[in-house]
Amino acid sequence: MTGFGKADGTIGNKKFTVELRSLNSKQLDLNIRIPGTYREKELELRSWLSDNIQRGKADLLVYYESLEAEKRVAINKPLMMAYYADLKSFSEEAGVSGGDYLNALMRIPDVLKPESTELDEEEWAALFSLIKEAFHRFDTYRQLEGEKLTKEFHQRIALIEENRLALQEPIKVRNQRVREKLRNNLEELIPIDKIDPNRFEQELIYYLERLDISEEYQRLETNCSHFSDELTGASQGKKLGFISQEIGREINTIGSKANDADMQRLVVVMKDELEKIKEQINNVL
Repeated sequence: MTGFGKADGTIGNKKFTVELRSLNSKQLDLNIRIPGTYREKELELRSWLSDNIQRGKADLLVYYESLEAEKRVAINKPLMMAYYADLKSFSEEAGVSGGDYLNALMRIPDVLKPESTELDEEEWAALFSLIKEAFHRFDTYRQLEGEKLTKEFHQRIALIEENRLALQEPIKVRNQRVREKLRNNLEELIPIDKIDPNRFEQELIYYLERLDISEEYQRLETNCSHFSDELTGASQGKKLGFISQEIGREINTIGSKANDADMQRLVVVMKDELEKIKEQINNVL
């Protein structure tokens, strides 16, 4: 589900910035980028975020800038002195005068080594609080988006229901047209006084049953009502996706049985509204 949250704060001599954002996705796809010092806390952080975000393609970005000069590397003095003694002894034996010993020494492996940085638990606790603050803003953003989506879903389901009800009149017109067409075709082949009315009605009922959409019509109403009811629940994205598939199945069946241009136009409108719903389903937890 779409969301964005940002938090800034100063912890010790560092100014931290935390950004959390997400886009819609069927599953949770979580990407975390944090400074290496806090890497050992990534599993704990990932678990907490997974429980709270639940769904979406989410990115957490944590970075900082130091408010003071930081010492990144340390000089291995004993090793450097040993190399210096060797270089000086070699120069004297070889009769080489002068030489840039310092530049040569700085190029030797292990003379400069990164300073070991241990995780400060108090600093991590403060940073985790900052991450929670960013998540709170992220979640507030998602709630506002959710309210807009809920309103949109209600409107689109109402339009589907409106067009479902509008099918009643075209169904009556279609059935009457089918009745007249069958009778006219029959009269062209058989004299009217030779037609058995009872047999004609039986054949007509059989034909109309093949075009009957009463069951699909009723199930469509039930599924639309079910969809609207589920909008009030929490974490219903997957269930709404399933219900929308059922709505689509009923609309498609009605369309295949329509055999009428006016009914087909209403079916197309319902399909269009349903597709717009499906586009947003992945944006629901």
